[in-house]
Amino acid sequence: MKLEGIHHITAITGDAAGNVEFYTDVLGLRMVKRTVNQDEPNVYHLFYGDEHGSPGMDLTFFEYPGAAAGVAGAGMVHRIVWRVASVEALEFWKDRLEARGVVSERSGDSLLFSDPEGLGHELVVAGVDDEPLTADSPEIPAEHALQGFDGVRAYSLSPVRSEPLLGDTLGFRRAEGERWNVRGERRGSFYSYDPAPPELNRRQGAGTVHHVAFAALPEDLEAWRLRVVSAGASPTPVIDRFYFKSVYFREPSGVLFEIATIGPGFAVDEDAEHLGERLSLPPDFEPLRERLELTLRPLPYPPAWRLASSA
Repeated sequence: MKLEGIHHITAITGDAAGNVEFYTDVLGLRMVKRTVNQDEPNVYHLFYGDEHGSPGMDLTFFEYPGAAAGVAGAGMVHRIVWRVASVEALEFWKDRLEARGVVSERSGDSLLFSDPEGLGHELVVAGVDDEPLTADSPEIPAEHALQGFDGVRAYSLSPVRSEPLLGDTLGFRRAEGERWNVRGERRGSFYSYDPAPPELNRRQGAGTVHHVAFAALPEDLEAWRLRVVSAGASPTPVIDRFYFKSVYFREPSGVLFEIATIGPGFAVDEDAEHLGERLSLPPDFEPLRERLELTLRPLPYPPAWRLASSA
């Protein structure tokens, strides 16, 4: 029983429209699901990914309109690391980001930048043979497109506290220092700690990561939950999110983890050619549609080129 790397990463935005423009226009991702936060259905939950909404390339955002900026600190993921195909792709992204007014920094074989709300990103040249997960964009050559998650970097005051859960319970494998590899039969990614900054105002808010989810086979989810229980953590019961099922728990350093199933996927309630083009609601939330469509703000998606191609 193995986890297949990162399934998705969920962050917070205070501006859904601006968030859509950055991640679909600037970074060239596809919106693969436009829905609501199932725990707070009055706000958007937006999902971006590759053309198929694949686990491993699924960045999601809860929108809390006007949310104050967050500050990443101990027990929080502070950087999302993406794969690209080559050093030439790093140069392409440096030029593209700077042309869009986004400051970036080249550091060896990686490129560092932040989104408009301060969420940290890093691009690295892929060092594994995992299938590239890419989205189509008329402005981004296919050979330079983002290829999925390589990993995440979190802050911790005491990484040693997390070692038994990560290694013995979840099957992460230590690589070097505080970096752990999470690899299944088809995909993998890494989870890494950096020393926590001396920041007293750590707070969740716009531009911070809410949780990171790791991918499991559907038939293994309950067994994973029981393993987490046996390790002394306190996972939730299995929760049916309609597009996948999952359990949540905090690892000892404080980061909120989720284990989410591979499937049924985002095409379960809309045509694969039109993912993310309308508000999708799981059946339990369908009675709220009329009210939600009146209160949720319109979004600048899909772009005209995608409408034309899907037509």
